[in-house]
Amino acid sequence: MISFKELKNNLKKDHSTLPVKKVALIGDVATQFLSVAIKGIGIEKGYNIDLFEADFNQVEQQVMDPTSELHHLSADYTIVFQSTHKLLEKYSGTSPSAQINMADDRLEFIRTICSNVKGRIIYYNYPEIEDTVFGSYSNKVASSFTYQLRKLNFELMNLAQQNPNFFICDIAGLQNKFGRDVMFSSTIYMSTEMVLSIDSLPYVASRTMDIICAAEGKFKKCLILDLDNTTWGGIVGDDGWENIQVGHGLGIGKAFTEFQEWVKKLKNRGIIIAVCSKNDEDKAKAPFEKNPEMVLRLEDIAVFVANWNNKADNIRHIQSVLNIGFDSMVFLDDNPFERNMVRENVPDITVPELPEDPGEYLEYLYSLNLFETISYSNADADRTLQYQVESQRVSLQQSFTNEADFLKSLNMVSEVKGFDSFNTIRVAQLSQRSNQFNLRTVRYTEAEIEALGKDNQYADFSFTLVDKFGDNGLICVIILKKQDAETLFVDTWFMSCRVLKRGMENFTLNTIVGFAKENGFKRIVGEYLPTSKNQMVEEHYPKLGFSKMEGTETLRFELNADVYENRECYITTK
Repeated sequence: MISFKELKNNLKKDHSTLPVKKVALIGDVATQFLSVAIKGIGIEKGYNIDLFEADFNQVEQQVMDPTSELHHLSADYTIVFQSTHKLLEKYSGTSPSAQINMADDRLEFIRTICSNVKGRIIYYNYPEIEDTVFGSYSNKVASSFTYQLRKLNFELMNLAQQNPNFFICDIAGLQNKFGRDVMFSSTIYMSTEMVLSIDSLPYVASRTMDIICAAEGKFKKCLILDLDNTTWGGIVGDDGWENIQVGHGLGIGKAFTEFQEWVKKLKNRGIIIAVCSKNDEDKAKAPFEKNPEMVLRLEDIAVFVANWNNKADNIRHIQSVLNIGFDSMVFLDDNPFERNMVRENVPDITVPELPEDPGEYLEYLYSLNLFETISYSNADADRTLQYQVESQRVSLQQSFTNEADFLKSLNMVSEVKGFDSFNTIRVAQLSQRSNQFNLRTVRYTEAEIEALGKDNQYADFSFTLVDKFGDNGLICVIILKKQDAETLFVDTWFMSCRVLKRGMENFTLNTIVGFAKENGFKRIVGEYLPTSKNQMVEEHYPKLGFSKMEGTETLRFELNADVYENRECYITTK
């Protein structure tokens, strides 16, 4: 979340070209910093907030006096902040027999606000203050402050249902998320009458502007999901649909199941759910169709795109199917490369920076409040089916963007080295797990990898990849067998799918040919042994310039190292 200081600095920018919204802010506590935060976050969200801030503790006067500044202004939105602290102060000065009426008395005044104030009203609900007069027994005492406060918040929701222009800004929910010690500072309150801490102001202002944006038609309609390690744990192409991490048992699968439950609720609410995954389509769909522990099913997905094209183009296709603006779309992906690729190539789309730990996905997403709305009807739940039908009418023709400039900006660096005591375990693990980008799908144990590293008849290479977004670790392994004095045979070539479309295939081949030339080999032979999971590399060697060999029992391809010219890539060697 942007800091209060940054929001304050926003006010120094030229925002005269932004659409203007007239907003009034009235409260019974100090609101000066809150007004700054609201104006600052308004600029972040594309609005010039023309804000009138009433004098301190003038709520009743502004509402009840027809000649007040509030009524003269005729604001588009009126924000009302009647704090829990002032309510507690009033409660404490009331006789015990009258305290039982506190919630009803306040609700009656709020009804007056609804009647007297024109335009839309945004009302802050009441974060709890536990005065511990009764302790937990307060839940049984109707006149206790805790009982009255909870009753008030409940009845506020009923009131909002009855008044279409009355909206609750749930700052009580924010306190539940961040805690009272974060939301409130007693020291600051005593000296300033400000009940919201500096750290909490951006969140409160953002929640306020979320309502305004939704009312202005600027809200999210579509959630686009990556699959591997975003919707489930693991890589379905390597692990199989049976072995992905999902389910209510102990372990990380629980995090993905709860994430899917959240997505399902969004779908039922009317948010369009789409899939954008680098995968073979049949493998990507298999968990939805076959895994009994999946919460999401294919019928929950409006547009399902799984292929090996870049995700920016695939999201453009999804947008063309749905015919909605990119600014109404949210894309979730665990991979920072993919996130930034989409951010830089699809303007206006929202791409949250998901935490590395899937167990933290939901709490992080809750804090963003991505799907604010000001309306809901049962018909919204039918939206997915509507878009599924529309998707069948739309051509699957794809357009491709030029990725060169973006790839150059990544500053990609690869460390190339042979097998050693530090990478033997990881090479063996990658050998066991790699199914999709694996030309011959040969498995190796740690002992075998260690032995190969010492065998002069083989040349082995491991590749790591680091870019400006982070370290991808070991992502590619090559094992070359010295078949004769002039020929190298590619015994093993497997690579992590998470680095596809970054030029790693070209970089790897350049490295292999460089080794061949340096050591007097004139020919490189590659073999493709098809499996049920590696169709994606069926054309791997032809795409790299290899020629198909005739008269061989298996699919073999050869490359003349002497005439080879390095293929284009934007990866340097460490």
